[in-house]
Amino acid sequence: MATDAALGIKGIQEERQPGHWLLASLGKRVLRPGGRELTNWMLSRLAIGANDRVVEFAPGMGATARQTLAAKPREYVAVERDAAAAARMCRKLAAIGGDAVRCVENSADATGLASASYSVVYGEAMLSLHTAEQKRRIIAEAARLLEPGGRYGIHELCLTPDEIDADSRREISSVMSREIHVGVQPITSSEWRELLAEAGLRVVAESHAPMHLLEPRRLIADEGLLGVARIACNLARRPAARARVKTMRRLFRKYTEQMGAIAFVAVKA
Repeated sequence: MATDAALGIKGIQEERQPGHWLLASLGKRVLRPGGRELTNWMLSRLAIGANDRVVEFAPGMGATARQTLAAKPREYVAVERDAAAAARMCRKLAAIGGDAVRCVENSADATGLASASYSVVYGEAMLSLHTAEQKRRIIAEAARLLEPGGRYGIHELCLTPDEIDADSRREISSVMSREIHVGVQPITSSEWRELLAEAGLRVVAESHAPMHLLEPRRLIADEGLLGVARIACNLARRPAARARVKTMRRLFRKYTEQMGAIAFVAVKA
């Protein structure tokens, strides 16, 4: 189980911790909105191989990074804004990928990496936390890093339908941010496509999944029976965390028709 110290949230009351880090401290290892299924879909379309040079934005707990390194790419670069998180990630991933692994302490919109030098860039569950302009800058940075024909993958939150009204948008962002303590600004499928197109990226594949992060079937699929048992034991002895998780699940269920997970793979011309 990830400790509060390891996650950088030591001293922060459970009632105030960002929801994804609270879940991680309980032992949840898959924190992406579409679960392993949508991550696996994205990775299968990115088709990472031995000749690829890969950049991952904000690798989080490193679950997807481990899958990427199993494909033995020529190079893997993790871009992480937090210095302590970058150091932890490098130690963990270097044990798997050796000299192919590098970690860069920078923001995803200004990585400092060389232009047109990578064949694959991807990020998960991070663009949805940013404003429209920040989303635009991060996607533009991904496009800058990619060589011609390079692939960009994202796995994010998505509002539905495309015609969702402005009041519903504001309510979802406000309530989710207030209750989960992470600012979320999801957008629709067509808006994601527009942002990718603006950066010169052509969508070649798209997939959707329901926001079932805390539903029993998804938990078992993502964490396995032993993982679910570990989370349940931690919840049993941490009443404040248990109350937070119940609130998160209630919100995901409340907005199940308006919010889901989406993944794209796009190619640079």
